[in-house]
Amino acid sequence: MRIVPAIILAVAIILAPILWYVFPILVPMDENFEGPAIDSGARIEIEMLSQQIEDLRNKIDRMANELSQVQIGGVTLLQEDYDDAADSFGYDSSTPNEIIDAYAQVVLIADRKNVNDGLELARPSFLRETFGLPREDLSNDCQPMTNERLKSKLVLEEVGPVRVRMLKPAIESLRDVFDNIRRTDPDLYARINTAGSLCVRFIRGSTTSASAHAYGLAVDLNIDGVLDTLGDGKTQLGLTILADFFRQEGWVWGAAWGREDSMHFEVSRNKIEEWVDQGLL
Repeated sequence: MRIVPAIILAVAIILAPILWYVFPILVPMDENFEGPAIDSGARIEIEMLSQQIEDLRNKIDRMANELSQVQIGGVTLLQEDYDDAADSFGYDSSTPNEIIDAYAQVVLIADRKNVNDGLELARPSFLRETFGLPREDLSNDCQPMTNERLKSKLVLEEVGPVRVRMLKPAIESLRDVFDNIRRTDPDLYARINTAGSLCVRFIRGSTTSASAHAYGLAVDLNIDGVLDTLGDGKTQLGLTILADFFRQEGWVWGAAWGREDSMHFEVSRNKIEEWVDQGLL
């Protein structure tokens, strides 16, 4: 319905001059009158109409302010958020690059508990039952993988904008994700960075379970090399966009964890079972 005031304004602007010239024709005037061909009553009405036009202009300006809110990746950003982001990276916020420059802007994660709907997490118990441990003597430090079944599938490659060491099917899947991002949003693609992939260790805080990183099935990503704050329920805008591409490819996003970890992306159980059935793992 916000278009109605704009229509009213346009009609009013068109009618004002018409009323000014047509009114004398419709309303008989004194033949001896030598002033402007309009009476004081009509002038008052036109002044009132002018005031209404001004009021409509003000309302439309306020609406334009409200419409400057932009919904991206399930996160609402105000125009000043874009300006702040642009300023923080040294860009001119008067250029048409506000959205591009906002990729590293920290925002609240919308409905984060449901960002992985339709995908099942590959829990440590499932990974252990399927593959065994990645090595027998796990610790809290990263160590080499010794599990022969997994080690034979481990590769180190340049994948899109990052270099990672992961299981080969995960590498190929990640390549597909990045190819889709590159074609759809090359500006975001160019700003993707990694905070690590393979790390054979326990899940932090555990002495029995290995993390998805330990199996070469997870990667940590960020924008412009800026690390996310763990567990604050916020993330970089660019990561919320990346999450959509990963979900389509069957990857789970760590933003949904009880302790939010939005840099973390790992292959879902759905995808792993598919690869096992195909003999890829």
